Amino acid sequence: METRPRIRRTHIALFVKDPFASAPWYEDVLGMQVTATGPHWVFLSFGQKHHDIALIRAEPAPAGTDPRGPVNMQHYGLEIEGDEDELRRLYGMLLRRKVPVVKTTDHKVGLGLYFTDPDGHRFEFFCETVHDDEEGKRLLHEYDAPSDPYDLKPL
Repeated sequence: METRPRIRRTHIALFVKDPFASAPWYEDVLGMQVTATGPHWVFLSFGQKHHDIALIRAEPAPAGTDPRGPVNMQHYGLEIEGDEDELRRLYGMLLRRKVPVVKTTDHKVGLGLYFTDPDGHRFEFFCETVHDDEEGKRLLHEYDAPSDPYDLKPL
C-alpha cells in the first residue's frame, strides 16, 4: 500500500514587496499576531500555531514584471467559524477597511467571499453550508465544483 502524508497543520509563505509594511494589514484585517521577524520576513499566527502565514520579501524584479512570477497562487481559503451572518459581518468589515473585494460566490457546499491583500494575493473567507464531507464531495462532483455568483449583503 502506498504511503500517503497525513497532514496535521498547514501554513503558507507569500512573497510580498515589504513584509514589515504588509504585516499590519494582516493584523488589522485578519486579526493575526506577529510571532517572529527576521531581516526579510515576518511570521504571523491566527492564535493557535506558531505561524500560519509567512510574509517573505520578494527579490526585486525587472521593471514591469511581477516578482512572484507569471504563475501564482489562485487564492488561500480561510474557513470561518459561524454562519452566513458572520460572513456578512466580515464582508462589512472588509468594505469599511477599503479592502478590495473580488467576488462573492455559492460553491454549493459553502459561501465564499474573495478579497485581496495589499500585494494582490487573493484570499477567501469560506462559510461551510454542508457539514458532511461525503455529501460535500457528492455535491462538488454533481455541480462540477461551482463558483456561482451570490448576492451576499454586507453587515
